[in-house]
Amino acid sequence: MSEATKVLVTGASGFIGSHCIIQLLEKGYRVRGTLRDMKRADAIRSMIARHTDKTDALEFAEADLLKDDGWVEAATDCHLILHVASPFVLDTPKNEDELIIPAREGTLRLLRAAKETGARKVVLTSSVAAIAYGHGKNLGRPFDENDWSDPNSKEIEAYAKSKTLAERAAWHFMESEDPGFDLAVINPGAVLGPVIESDYGTSAEIVLRMLKGSLPGLPRLGFEIVDVRDVASLHILAMESAKSGGQRFPCVAGFRWFEDIGETLLKEFPQFSKKIPTKRLPNWMVRMAAMFGQLPKSALTELGNKRTVSNKNAVELLGWEPRSPEEAIITTAQGLIEFGGVKP
Repeated sequence: MSEATKVLVTGASGFIGSHCIIQLLEKGYRVRGTLRDMKRADAIRSMIARHTDKTDALEFAEADLLKDDGWVEAATDCHLILHVASPFVLDTPKNEDELIIPAREGTLRLLRAAKETGARKVVLTSSVAAIAYGHGKNLGRPFDENDWSDPNSKEIEAYAKSKTLAERAAWHFMESEDPGFDLAVINPGAVLGPVIESDYGTSAEIVLRMLKGSLPGLPRLGFEIVDVRDVASLHILAMESAKSGGQRFPCVAGFRWFEDIGETLLKEFPQFSKKIPTKRLPNWMVRMAAMFGQLPKSALTELGNKRTVSNKNAVELLGWEPRSPEEAIITTAQGLIEFGGVKP
């Protein structure tokens, strides 16, 4: 790595993007981060500066997933690109295109800019949502990088559909355009871990609701968890490795039920024992909670489903070593207490 190597990180203000920037700066890279609104630049720089003293190597560029303007300028002189920016909401929007269009079209805008500016490697942030959904109840084995979610399934939600279509579009671009750079894809599970500002990741809402006592109980729901620091490190491993081109890397550290998360929080934060739910919520109550907005409606299709995903490709090919889900849960809660104003 040359001292002059500059990396473009899209979605610089996001949970994953900010952690990628911190790690890149610490490794000696120069970084250009994209923002939808440059008015946030000073605030994001200040936030990053609390975690590294190398912000002199950080600059920002304005680019919006829904607009053509700015992408070529942002990618110029950046031979390595982490495309992290993508919309993510906890509940299902009324119009799925609110997620699908920016995810797919924003990805293609970035890839076209990378081709035009002569990039060498693009690492795309996708999701396990592009791997493990739309398969009905066929959950008898761990999903892996060879699996794809079915965007035509009646059970698939808008977020999973958007990530699937966006990633499919990226691979189709690589096949049809011969852009001259390598593409690697990272597919994270539910991203938890250190919250470093009040604009924390959407996945942290699950921990937040438990600490605030806003969940009526613990639904039989669960998901693969990964620490945001490990998501960032895998992006960088894929960016630096000559082996990663053309590969997908499921980015998970272990499946945990809501009950497991609650137990971890109770053990580590007993001062919140009056708020953290401990009783299983019957399925009929989950449906009622979803109806009244206490849980996302997308939860209804996941009741009792254990979707496990293998991280073997990242571990064996790139030497990735993720933290435990429990560490991710605990550090999420610590950050929410510090930055989110959560009190016992």
